Amino acid sequence: MKQEHTTQGKGFRSFNRNYWTVIIMEFFERGSYYGVMSVLSVYLVMSVNDGGLGFSKEGVGVIKSTITPLLYLLPILSGALADRFGYKRLLMFAFATMSLGYLLTSMVSSYSLVFLSLLLMAVGAGFFKPIISGTIARETDERNSGLGFGIFYWSINLGAFIFPLILVPYLKGIDWSYIFIMAAIGTGWLLLLNLFVFREPPRPAGTQSVGAVLKGAVMVLKDYRFVLMIVIYSMFWILYFQMFDTVLWYLTEYVDMSPVNSSVNGLLAWFGLHTDWKFDAEHVTVINAGTIIALQLLISSLVRNTKALPTMIIGIALGTIGMAILSVSMHAWVFIAGIVIFSIGEMTAHPKFISYVGLIAPPDKKALYLGYSFLYGVIGSGVGGILGATLYVYFVEELQKPGLLWLIFSFIGVFTIIGLLLYNRYLAPKK
Repeated sequence: MKQEHTTQGKGFRSFNRNYWTVIIMEFFERGSYYGVMSVLSVYLVMSVNDGGLGFSKEGVGVIKSTITPLLYLLPILSGALADRFGYKRLLMFAFATMSLGYLLTSMVSSYSLVFLSLLLMAVGAGFFKPIISGTIARETDERNSGLGFGIFYWSINLGAFIFPLILVPYLKGIDWSYIFIMAAIGTGWLLLLNLFVFREPPRPAGTQSVGAVLKGAVMVLKDYRFVLMIVIYSMFWILYFQMFDTVLWYLTEYVDMSPVNSSVNGLLAWFGLHTDWKFDAEHVTVINAGTIIALQLLISSLVRNTKALPTMIIGIALGTIGMAILSVSMHAWVFIAGIVIFSIGEMTAHPKFISYVGLIAPPDKKALYLGYSFLYGVIGSGVGGILGATLYVYFVEELQKPGLLWLIFSFIGVFTIIGLLLYNRYLAPKK
């Protein structure tokens, strides 16, 4: 049956049921994912007596350097498979696999079984990612695609904000395994939404086979200039992925958040809410997502007409400063300031990175190059997990000098800026 892409309304009313269905899917999937990731590295290394699994930090680094790259790598194939076999079928597979992965993680405690369970979750999440953006692209047109994707990105950050803020603190107070059960339910119920509400979106006239996708990948990866640019930019994302590992370990082991707790509880008491709220690991994700929700529109408007590369560099510089601030002091408000400034840098740099890829890509291959620009996440997370864990154990646990750890990561940010400047000067295609 032929579907209408949009209704005849304007603004929010211009989107059909399928659009809002996938927005709900995105909110719950990302909320479940970030709810787990906001505390996963802490849970895995926490002692068994405290409710954790007692893994080594190096072992957790290997897990994170394996599962996170899959989230960026698998969409290469899953997008083509969805075009070939249908979005509805791939969503059934993705939700079933994700939900089972989360559920098994709540039940097992050995390193190998936890690793396999999280791999299952990552496979499902990797298959899910391109289907939602693909559906939005097909269910919108030039009239409302900007607003449509804006709502999409907000739904991601809204899930990443609400789940760690409200659900995670409550559930871990009962038992840490409940966080994974929450994620299993949060993604598992989407099977019903997919089965009874989601409708297969209109397919484009031509779809790529898996073989064609792999052929395109080979062609892109043979372009050494493009690959080098991705490698340079991925160094900044090594810093970003520390927010889910080393930053959380540092917070739970070294930073006294009492000043923040007192201020927040005092503010809530002023409104008549008497609580014993405490800042914990999951709130790092809350700060990151909350900063983006609050400031993304402002930042986007400020840099709307600025050149891509200088804006990228400003954003990376802010992120680098945010990381360096962590080395200044262990005071709670210094920690908060570092996370907020880093988040502002992230939201400044990344949209302009996408724009920059479009500028340097060959005119007839822009879509292809943009499709592979996400490889920054494969490299950044693949290196960041193991590197972060190794450096943390050496500088923080052995030398007892956490400040040096954040300075080293800050130097990686500086090298990223230098690398981009050199790339733009000597290797970027001249327009």
